[in-house]
Amino acid sequence: MKIRVEYTKMQTIAVCKGLHSNEQWAVEMAIFAGLMEKNWQVYSGADPEQTGRLAAALGVAPLVARLLLQRGIATAEAAYRFFHPDLRNLHDPFLMADMDVAVSRLEAARARGEKVLIYGDYDVDGTTAVALVHSFLSAQGFFTSYYIPDRHREGYGFSAAGVAFAREGGFSLIITLDCGIKDRDRVLLATEAGIDVIICDHHNAGELPPALAVLNPKRPDCPYPYKGLSGCGVGFKLMQAYSQRAGIEPGRLFAFLDLVTISIGADIVPLTGENRILARFGLALLQTQRRPGIAALLEQADFKKSALTISDVVFLLAPRINAAGRIFSGTQAVALLVSDSGEDARPIARAIEENNKTRKALDSAITGGARQLIAADPFYTDSFATVVYQPDWHKGVVGIVAARLVEQFYKPTVVLTENEGKLTGSARSIAGIDLYETLSKCAPLLEQFGGHTMAAGLSLKPANFEAFREAFDRVVGETLGYRRPTPQLPIDAELSFDALDHNLFQQLEWFQPFGPENMTPLFLTRGLVDAGGTRTVGNDGKHLKLQLRRADGSRAIDGIAFDMGHLAGMLKEGRAADVVYSLEENEWNGRVSLQLMVRDIRLSANQASVTPAS
Repeated sequence: MKIRVEYTKMQTIAVCKGLHSNEQWAVEMAIFAGLMEKNWQVYSGADPEQTGRLAAALGVAPLVARLLLQRGIATAEAAYRFFHPDLRNLHDPFLMADMDVAVSRLEAARARGEKVLIYGDYDVDGTTAVALVHSFLSAQGFFTSYYIPDRHREGYGFSAAGVAFAREGGFSLIITLDCGIKDRDRVLLATEAGIDVIICDHHNAGELPPALAVLNPKRPDCPYPYKGLSGCGVGFKLMQAYSQRAGIEPGRLFAFLDLVTISIGADIVPLTGENRILARFGLALLQTQRRPGIAALLEQADFKKSALTISDVVFLLAPRINAAGRIFSGTQAVALLVSDSGEDARPIARAIEENNKTRKALDSAITGGARQLIAADPFYTDSFATVVYQPDWHKGVVGIVAARLVEQFYKPTVVLTENEGKLTGSARSIAGIDLYETLSKCAPLLEQFGGHTMAAGLSLKPANFEAFREAFDRVVGETLGYRRPTPQLPIDAELSFDALDHNLFQQLEWFQPFGPENMTPLFLTRGLVDAGGTRTVGNDGKHLKLQLRRADGSRAIDGIAFDMGHLAGMLKEGRAADVVYSLEENEWNGRVSLQLMVRDIRLSANQASVTPAS
């Protein structure tokens, strides 16, 4: 697909020449804040004839057909499946390697009344998976209990303490969820204790551990057709396979799709294929049949809307569920998710909300400290990666801090703290850098690592910090060809304001749920000016409430631009701007109107003489 790359940082600075000093300062502050450093990638569009044929076949606007083609959906039949997800189109779970062995072992455990331990990671993906599998198997008459490792004492993955808990408790089968693929030694420890292990994981797989069954669509020999499942999704497939074998009515399992959907949103897995089907029906459950724990959590968050989107899952639910494992214990999150009543759920939700407030404060403090380290160390002036460490940083928030530093500096980032004599922490990446592969090339310096392309966890000896920092930076530099990457902002189409109406918005809503590989469509409109209603809002005028029109006087449309309040003066001076945005509907006092959710703003390259709006 052809892409047109728009002007970048240096060209934007050139446009600023000749502005009044206060205007130039505002724009340059936006540049250095990272708001104007992105390369705008405008899709040139699919073949016009192909677009026209697909639009005619579907009876939709050409723009909708173009968006489908940009997502690889080229026929009316494929578009129908995309717009109408169907649970009957879920893949056969027995296509997954080792699934038959895993289900047979579950059947034996049920028949013999064995005790089964459901073991999961402490993040959202792991805790939702544990809640799902524990609740479903318990309802089928299994004797189950669950175990979430302590983030600080045990760290990530299948732990020796977890094996000891299973051995002492008389468990003969362990099901690991969202972990286990990298834990060969602990699997051996369990096997030697006479405990069988079924691994349900979705992290990149190297050498497989010697478990009874390893369920992971990413293992090299697994023929399962969809590779993008979350850890909870893999657990769901195991329950689906067991249900099929046991003749259990599918709706009894589908009642847990809300948990699968929360895991999909929180773990940032692709919103395509099977995940799209699962998420569409899970979101419906989150809107109509909220389990007590979710309802209590939303009540604490003061969420009043009836509809819940993937964005709400990512930015509202996931941070709170994660806060349990980051600050206190992931067991708290599972207890919330399996609560049978609001009476049981509300005190847990209140405790989790307090944990989330603590998490926010730690996040802010540690991010500030990390930025000071970076500013004071000449290493980072020319580095291609960021690796920072302080022994007293809270282990529960280092992943969030890594993400914040990536946003600011756009470099793959590792943030480490000290725990029981080892450095341990989290990594976050940028486009073009596979963290798992990068860490694999640094493996001799590491004690343990695992994860995905964009996120990973690791531990190392303190004596290896400097060597690891150098090695990690070198591998990243080599992978990038020693070029400094710039964040990319993919734009689906350039539009006139005249094209924006409620009918178009409704057709764009068919693309929901949005997420990786099916992102919210972004549009570009050039030459917009203040229509008189632009002002700063929020604490310290941090955000920008916009009212924009074309310089030629076309209709005005409202918008909101987060973290862009410093641009208000530039727009008030009547300067024309090019704006990248997505569309949403805003309801106020019973009136529904279109609103722009602004993602980026630049001065138009050719500044016309514009009279400032009164």
